[in-house]
Amino acid sequence: MSHASDHSHLFVAFGGTGDLMQRKLLPALGELHRQGLLGARHAVLAVARSGKHDDASFRKWAREALSRAGLSETELRRWCDGSLHYHRLGDGTELDYRDLGRRIEEIEHERRLGGNRTFYLALPPLAFPSTIIRLGEEGLNRSPGWTRLVIEKPFGHDLSSARELNELAHRYFEESQIYRIDHYLGKETVQNLLVFRFANPMFESLWNRDRVENIQITVAESIGVEQRSGYYDKAGALRDMVQNHVTQLVSLVGMEVPREFSASAVHYEKIKLLQSISPPTAENVVFGRYGRGSVSGETVPAYLEETGVGSDSNTETFVAMRLDIDTWRWQGVPFYIRTGKRLPRRVTQIAVTFRQPPVWLFRSIGVSDIHPNVLILTLQPDEGFALYMDVKVPGEPFRLRTLPLDFYYGDAFEPIPDAYQALLLDVLNGDQTLFVHAAETEASWTLYNSLLDVQLPVSEYAAGTWGPGPADELLLRQLHRWHAPLDSANRYEPRSANDVR
Repeated sequence: MSHASDHSHLFVAFGGTGDLMQRKLLPALGELHRQGLLGARHAVLAVARSGKHDDASFRKWAREALSRAGLSETELRRWCDGSLHYHRLGDGTELDYRDLGRRIEEIEHERRLGGNRTFYLALPPLAFPSTIIRLGEEGLNRSPGWTRLVIEKPFGHDLSSARELNELAHRYFEESQIYRIDHYLGKETVQNLLVFRFANPMFESLWNRDRVENIQITVAESIGVEQRSGYYDKAGALRDMVQNHVTQLVSLVGMEVPREFSASAVHYEKIKLLQSISPPTAENVVFGRYGRGSVSGETVPAYLEETGVGSDSNTETFVAMRLDIDTWRWQGVPFYIRTGKRLPRRVTQIAVTFRQPPVWLFRSIGVSDIHPNVLILTLQPDEGFALYMDVKVPGEPFRLRTLPLDFYYGDAFEPIPDAYQALLLDVLNGDQTLFVHAAETEASWTLYNSLLDVQLPVSEYAAGTWGPGPADELLLRQLHRWHAPLDSANRYEPRSANDVR
């Protein structure tokens, strides 16, 4: 993964003047160019329906977007003027796509690019089908070199629409050409989950129902809906986060050891894991919606007070649930997941709680608190991991304290590459390992599809808290409690096993 591209290529970005292009794609491409990873011959073609740009004005716009990309002013101007192009698509008619095809061939001829093409759909989901159809009908799905199609999430809004989108994409593109992107999978620390598990036998030998009591995955956001209320109020946290980001983390944590480190082997194990999860029932799912509160000392409005949200909305901004995996490795081990907006802070963590000693040796000398070993993997921010274990406090009386063995990426590696850098480079290199297979999307939607058809109660929680009370009750049934995520100083407050008894 992520080695320098040795192919000449054209990167075609639909939605080429949009927010994703400005914030993520252009800076990632600029950094890859700065590092010499895009290859000697390449070009970027931004495609948009807006008529406000030509090549010159787009390059000016791009230089502003790339001002923090690490390129010198001379390098920045040289790259933008030499490699960036703009094309107005118009209404997206048959004739418009023929004009696009001619523009692509002109750039490829001028730059001697050899016909290798990436089509990136940085578009609203409703525009995916028409764009795929036009590319296919006008023959842009085939080229003298390779052709690859990158599709942003969300991939469908339920099982039926995901299947329809897969069928449509497969009508014109082979699965080997399709890259369904989930930017979480490009994070270095998410990739390190595979290294952590499969390169370190000491942990893999503990990674099973005999040693693990429960696993908790928290994906928390401190922001509200911001400018996305139009989309979010129709989607909610289940569609926006659980079905994709959170479920991908579940599959990486729970999957079996692949036979080799390849896209097909990793996809096979992830799909097998997803198909082994029992669809969650309503009693194991909690929906919440944030009310007024305070986040980072700032008073924030309730979800129903956000601009663009209807007063009668029943959309959830928080989801907690228990997942059960019916495999020999995980039978009886609950996977608890939670995600939400307007939580105390932005953090993504996986907490693996190991089973307690079968006999508590130190009770006889008055030490009654049992702190289970907990492994906390932090994926953002302050990426790293910490294994918490009890040690004896020097002196008398005999006391134990829970302390970490830890490692943080920022202490050893600087800087950590942006997820889009890794993913875009993998697209150019034809490596699908960190992308989502068609069968994964359908298996994931299958898990949650029944929840989309029922009206679950939505409990309110104050903004700046960790969610509604029923989310805590979900764990208390099994005498478990949520692990409080590490704070900004990477401190963890261990809980005694006696706390819930």
